[in-house]
Amino acid sequence: MLVENFKVNSDKVQYSNDSIVSKYQYEHTEVTQSGDAVTVTPVSTEYEFKTDTRVPKLGVMLVGWGGNNGTTVTGGILANKHGITWMTKEGLRTPNYWGSLTQAATCRVGNMNGEEVYTPFKSLLPMVNPNDIELGGWDISGLNLADAMERAQVLDVELQRQLVPHMKDLVPLPGIYDPEFIAANQSERATNVIKGSKHEQVEAVRAQIRQFKQERGVDKIVVLWTANTERYSEVMEGVNDTADNLIKSIEKGEKEVSPSTLHAVACILEGVPFVNGSPQNTFVPGLIELAVKNNVLIGGDDFKSGQTKMKSVLVDFLVGAGIKPTSIVSYNHLGNNDGMNLSAPQTFRSKEISKSNVVDDMVASNSILYAPGEHPDHTVVIKYVPYVGDSKRAMDEYTSEIFMGGRNTIVMHNTCEDSLLAAPIILDLVILAELLTRIEVKKGGEADFQNFHPVAVLLSYLTKAPLVPEGTPVVNALAKQRAMLENIFRACIGLAPDNNMMLEFKN
Repeated sequence: MLVENFKVNSDKVQYSNDSIVSKYQYEHTEVTQSGDAVTVTPVSTEYEFKTDTRVPKLGVMLVGWGGNNGTTVTGGILANKHGITWMTKEGLRTPNYWGSLTQAATCRVGNMNGEEVYTPFKSLLPMVNPNDIELGGWDISGLNLADAMERAQVLDVELQRQLVPHMKDLVPLPGIYDPEFIAANQSERATNVIKGSKHEQVEAVRAQIRQFKQERGVDKIVVLWTANTERYSEVMEGVNDTADNLIKSIEKGEKEVSPSTLHAVACILEGVPFVNGSPQNTFVPGLIELAVKNNVLIGGDDFKSGQTKMKSVLVDFLVGAGIKPTSIVSYNHLGNNDGMNLSAPQTFRSKEISKSNVVDDMVASNSILYAPGEHPDHTVVIKYVPYVGDSKRAMDEYTSEIFMGGRNTIVMHNTCEDSLLAAPIILDLVILAELLTRIEVKKGGEADFQNFHPVAVLLSYLTKAPLVPEGTPVVNALAKQRAMLENIFRACIGLAPDNNMMLEFKN
């Protein structure tokens, strides 16, 4: 049973015209050790959540707007907004937001007369409707969005034909181009770039953000990087290790400050949330410090859409079942511009790092299976094959040790329509990032509400290499990431976590 709207009946929840305030008892544990004795103590802490229910008019600016992901997001929103249908050889197609957590997934809220009751994820708290988003952004290619959509070869031709009138007048703003950070094969696309020093480029982006906000009449803006994967920046003392050093380095034109970091700095100085959808280390220590100092949301890294999402499910299942993965080999080939850029060793290395670390927390969770320092052999290969275009092939082999010295091998083939999987994730990231700026929290006894930490851990369900505050455990297991996000939103409306105990049916 699906219910579109509901209200929580509790003395712990207060609804008003512009907010929901809930008091929530957080049940957790503290673990201490004295000698060989380990003690686990249940702890109950009261929190109070306050969610601003006034949904703003949201502007979304994509860095890489003219790429495969950017044109697919734009076409998808326009098709949904205008109800565009199109014929294929399989029949009539209608637009949807399938693949989006916020728009196409549900959450259990209880049961009624023995029947499970679910609600759309977007019904937990007031969220922006993607059809209402004002889109814009930057690209180093000057093609209008209609021509860029044709170049991407992602959407069906009949759909493209109907979208052209809506997209032909959409032209990306000039972007920041630095050939030192991406593959040399991208130079031919760089026809639409911001000139000047790094400092002048930051100031230009800031001015573009302000102009976009004024011209579109939006209340808030979220910026998301969906442009080329960059090589890793070298973290250097005196250059990008602190916020002050990073700002000084930009003013001096230090070469180790990447275009993605420049965009992020511009956003933070404008008070605009910035999400990194690529694997490079945009968030150098100085940038994280700058975001914390200015209390501006940042999140990343790298969209989790296909092979890595499957890996974060399968390895969690295997280790949780007491099976020991010993070798994980992941091969990909793709033919879009992302694949072309990743054919350069320095940019591939960024992707390899984000894909390789995904199993770490799951391995660390079971020292029955793994000795200290032991880790599965884990290899990631990506090849550029132009013919397959956006239809990425991902092949994985998981070899595990099982009972009494046995071996188990799972081989998986996954055909990933790359941009069609990434586009709904982009929408989720910007919608959730905006929502997180409207949620405040305080512990029992504290006087004032405050926002969540600027490093948005709650976006980790959607990213390969979750960015977390220093000292925070990194969780990659997909089910745990989803539970964290859902349960905090449940807490905001006074509902307990869905623990699946179902004790009401046990006696």
